[in-house]
Amino acid sequence: MKVQFKTVIALASILLASKAVAQDHQDFNPIHTGVAMLGITADARGASMGNLGAATDPDVNSQYWNPSKYAFAYSSAGVSLSYTPWLRKIVNDIYLANLSGYFKIGSGDNQAVSASLRYFSYGEINQTESGASIASIHPFELAADVAYSRKLSEKFSMGVALRYIHSDLGYNTYNPDGKTSASAFAADISGYFTTYPIIGRNECQWSLGFNISNIGSKINYDGGNNPAFLPANLKIGTTFTFPLADYHNLSIGVDANKLLVPAKPRLQDFGDGSAEYEEEFRQAEEDWKSKSSISGIFSSFGSDFAKRINCSIGAEYAYNQQFFLRGGYYYESAYNGNRQYFGLGAGFSLSVIRLDAGYMIATKQNSPLDQTLRFTLSFDMDGIKSLFGR
Repeated sequence: MKVQFKTVIALASILLASKAVAQDHQDFNPIHTGVAMLGITADARGASMGNLGAATDPDVNSQYWNPSKYAFAYSSAGVSLSYTPWLRKIVNDIYLANLSGYFKIGSGDNQAVSASLRYFSYGEINQTESGASIASIHPFELAADVAYSRKLSEKFSMGVALRYIHSDLGYNTYNPDGKTSASAFAADISGYFTTYPIIGRNECQWSLGFNISNIGSKINYDGGNNPAFLPANLKIGTTFTFPLADYHNLSIGVDANKLLVPAKPRLQDFGDGSAEYEEEFRQAEEDWKSKSSISGIFSSFGSDFAKRINCSIGAEYAYNQQFFLRGGYYYESAYNGNRQYFGLGAGFSLSVIRLDAGYMIATKQNSPLDQTLRFTLSFDMDGIKSLFGR
């Protein structure tokens, strides 16, 4: 029995496209993790600003970027649904769906609880035997999380999140006679600082934020014989907002990301390829597999630290908090994977509903991420209450 792994090929093409661009570079060593969908931006606002959101104004989708921002949310509650057709240039049935929401609690307007549900479908995979299709499977991954955030002062808040992760790849490539699935747990810790400096005669806003996400257990496939690190990540960002005129605001932000996962050893890093060096490589590979996730976080700050940092820069223009235009750029070094692209987007908001759209333009030829679309629909609970006179 054989399996037509079209989605595995599609996902691998991301690395292949990057490698094709990086052939002129001596080093190409992207980080290997499990449940890669945890690192995919779901909401259109953050994506259209170049994958940026650690210190932007709070919105319904802050659960992914920085849950501590919810404590500063302007509305008492909100919910949003995001949809991203993924790798549309290669296949047409892979997508990411995300549901997020929050609710302010307590009498002091300084606490919030929030949750999100993320679902990634790998589409339909046909099982074949002797060239004939005999069945189909539908692999998927999902993550469900809850978070609590609280203001610790008038300008600073912190948040914690707990996450359950389930990966069902639908077919075990190591044991073709059985299906496989794996689960893991993770946690996030985040912080958000915001202040309102006066520059000239204008009141501006300056914010800082961080989020250490997906700190948790490994995810074990094939009965634990092939454990994979979760994509633990450190995100740090800052955003500055200033008024251009009455009702016109411009926000400019910068984010930096670093995966807290050790790089997998490569054979070319061990001498001349002789038997002695190959044995040394095999031992290093076994040590990498057996390393705990916490130990992996500390060992991820190695000599290649600077090459492992991905950067985002983006801007958002807002008119009367009803109409939005956004743009940004995401940069990843050729050593780390070579994903580089522009983001563009727009949004429209009424008292109850807000619709955002984002579009990705890759700067590298033949990138499977090029022309990726995202859509987010958000609802403001205070606006809904006002419609009913409450």
